[in-house]
Amino acid sequence: MKQFKKVKKIHLVGIGGAGMIGIARVLLKKGYKISGSDVVDSNDLKKLRKEGAKVFIGHKKDNIKDADLLVVSSAIDKNNPELLQANKKSITVIPRAEMLASIMIGYESIAIAGSHGKTTTTSMIAKIISKAGLSPTYVVGGKVLSTDENSDLGEGKYIVVEADESDGTFTHLQPDVAVLTNIDDDHLVHYNNIFDNLLDSFVMFAENIPFYGYLVINGDDVNIKKISKKISRAQIKFGQSIGCDYQITKISSSKGKQSFEIFDRKNNKNHKFKINLPGKHNVFNAAGAIAVSMEEGIPLEAIKSGIQKFSGVGRRYEKHDLHINERKVTLIDDYGHHPLEIESNINAYKEEYPNKKVCMIFQPHRFSRTAQLFNDFIKVLKKTDSLILLDIYSASEKPIKGIHSRTIAETLKQEGHNDVTYANNQSEVINLINNKNKTFDILVTQGAGSISLVCKSLKSKWAK
Repeated sequence: MKQFKKVKKIHLVGIGGAGMIGIARVLLKKGYKISGSDVVDSNDLKKLRKEGAKVFIGHKKDNIKDADLLVVSSAIDKNNPELLQANKKSITVIPRAEMLASIMIGYESIAIAGSHGKTTTTSMIAKIISKAGLSPTYVVGGKVLSTDENSDLGEGKYIVVEADESDGTFTHLQPDVAVLTNIDDDHLVHYNNIFDNLLDSFVMFAENIPFYGYLVINGDDVNIKKISKKISRAQIKFGQSIGCDYQITKISSSKGKQSFEIFDRKNNKNHKFKINLPGKHNVFNAAGAIAVSMEEGIPLEAIKSGIQKFSGVGRRYEKHDLHINERKVTLIDDYGHHPLEIESNINAYKEEYPNKKVCMIFQPHRFSRTAQLFNDFIKVLKKTDSLILLDIYSASEKPIKGIHSRTIAETLKQEGHNDVTYANNQSEVINLINNKNKTFDILVTQGAGSISLVCKSLKSKWAK
């Protein structure tokens, strides 16, 4: 990456976000002076301070007094005092994705986009390239469990990044290679609730690939099929469908692990793989990573080893051991907040623990998503054995009349769910778990908002 001329001090507004903190860490390692601000402190931010960043808790105009450039998270309000001060002082302000695009310059870049599975697929590719001894730089939206980091500055030619479509800014990226995992009806608020607008943004992202690059796509995904004819770049398909360049076959699962085969159509060869993750969706994530790696000429043994030794990503089916009143309970913490992601998680734990009773604690994320996909949420949540519902995490949205977790609870009861409870707060959750602990073997914390704090409190109270 070329050094940015005349830019020495970079301030990140919303530095605590998963995507932002990874960028901050890479920029620090590249020698820039980094500062940033967020509303809540965290262990990750404390670690970032130790690495040399100056982190403010709270947004104030004085925080940016020495900055040459501001990088802004999409969650930041336009009336943020630091933004207003930057405009007043004529300091350049760019979105997170534009900074990521700048970091990618000079590397052979791989960007992973899609509604679901981005973080896992990105991390898998980084793991494979690392196993091949090629020391990649990577930036993902979650912690890679083997490193406890969401970014790393490698010494090799590759950079592997997660491309986030939620605010449309992923169209700033111009990767040499892109992966499309799937496209679903999520984050539609940014796209004026018009699904075709979302599809068009994926076309624009794909068309940013240079003429010498290529696109790896899920050949089974209905919505990717809709747009593939509009994309002029070379396309490599993975999936179970006959005709995919990398066809998934012979999936088998046992005790949270899976084996499968990939038929490499170009070379007319079958290859066997194993992963230590449950759920068909993770086979597809792995297949996307394998397809890219094989196209890039990564040795097959490094691909097999990287995939098999990949231990997952933080808050993506992340497991912890608890002991609640002398009973051993497995806690599964999962970031999924769209109905399809929740269903994939339910299928995964039912596959791994077929005879166990499960209690899920779910926090809906955004009023708009809950309203738009209300019936889908009901359909999926009916599959839970026991359910505790927390208040909707607003993510700065204004409430929508009639859309509340109590509404979800009452609807589920009317649909015949026999064990669903609405909880006002975190302490009430602890009490409910304490009282119900003999009725379940598996505990799941599900969602993208502050439910991570619930998981933390459960571990603090009952982990040994």
